[in-house]
Amino acid sequence: MFVKDCMTTSPITIAKSTPILEALEKMKKLKIRQLPVTDKGRLVGLVTERELLTVTPSPATTLSVFEMNYLLSKMLVSEVMQKNPITVTPDTTIEEAALIMRENKIGSLLVMEADELVGIITQTDIFDAFIEFFGLKKAGTRLVLQVYDRVGAIADLTEIMKRMNINIRALVIHRKDNDVIHMVVRVNTVDPEPLVKELEDRGIPVLSVN
Repeated sequence: MFVKDCMTTSPITIAKSTPILEALEKMKKLKIRQLPVTDKGRLVGLVTERELLTVTPSPATTLSVFEMNYLLSKMLVSEVMQKNPITVTPDTTIEEAALIMRENKIGSLLVMEADELVGIITQTDIFDAFIEFFGLKKAGTRLVLQVYDRVGAIADLTEIMKRMNINIRALVIHRKDNDVIHMVVRVNTVDPEPLVKELEDRGIPVLSVN
């Protein structure tokens, strides 16, 4: 799966000359937490709700309401935005996008293609993608199997599934150590007992069934 499969296309943008109060109101109205910043149609930055809230005065300030509103009305998005935000392309993989967000501690990535802003992908989009990877929205059963890390381990599993006419909806490998791995398998059966028995009889321990 790639960024282009999960991103929001034609993202809403804001001009760098926009007052921060107006930007906050726009985020609140649209229920979003970040806005790409443009200048004459060219991407120049990214502003997030957190950054805007950080620069607004706290309730403990000694400024009057009039003074606060005056100062905030003069402060522009260009003063608080992230310049040169990290970007990816539509063909960046979801795993790579998730890693970039994690390593840089950011909540979104702007998607560029030939110097044009074509989308935005957020943490929520990443979460939705991984939920789909695990097949959580589809009916079935989740099994955790313990197998030795060897050539043919997955082939043995798929052979059993094929013989029992059971379809694998999702398969994820979690390495426990150099020799043992856990296979998290979601299958399309709601009666897993025959499958569990067959796996155990074939020497494949079933650690959990959900």
